[in-house]
Amino acid sequence: MNKHTHKFYKVMLYRFLLVITIFTFLYVMASNTTHKTNNISNINGVKSIEAIHIITKYDNRNQTLAVREVANMQEAMLYGPDMPISFIGQMTAYNPVCEGCTGKVACPPRQDVRNGNIYFDDNTYGTVRILAADPAIPCGTIVQVTNVSFSNDPIIGIVLDRGGAIKGNIMDFLVTETDDMNVIGRQRNVRYEVLRWGW
Repeated sequence: MNKHTHKFYKVMLYRFLLVITIFTFLYVMASNTTHKTNNISNINGVKSIEAIHIITKYDNRNQTLAVREVANMQEAMLYGPDMPISFIGQMTAYNPVCEGCTGKVACPPRQDVRNGNIYFDDNTYGTVRILAADPAIPCGTIVQVTNVSFSNDPIIGIVLDRGGAIKGNIMDFLVTETDDMNVIGRQRNVRYEVLRWGW
């Protein structure tokens, strides 16, 4: 190998190493960008509408994500596990000593709701009201209730009970044995927004 050929190969080797160094630098810089991956699972690895609400309430352009309005329980079951939903329905009231009631709610942990025990302490949402709902809405679902005549503020409730007459877009609001259920009566055009789909 002559002197010129040796010099040529040496220059080519330096250029090759320079190109590799540049590509490596660009790759490292691209890998260290602050790209955030949203995790929408709860601690048990189960997809949770609560996590979707908390993490993806806003999209990448800081625009509020739409809550899907559903018309019936079939649509609620279809969309509820994967996206924020709401629906318009009715509300009635019941107490723990009603006909056919046992004094305990139907959903685990089957809390005894007699003697004014009409609240549930949720790990995430704190003290919330107990609701009975259609079986299409799973136990543990957290719901924000608005547009009721007996409260100007939103009410946060948890689905922990069922009822023979509670079908479709209606929920039953648990009250104490001494409360006047006529105060609630039958509320119409109540807005329910699901904050967490089941446990």
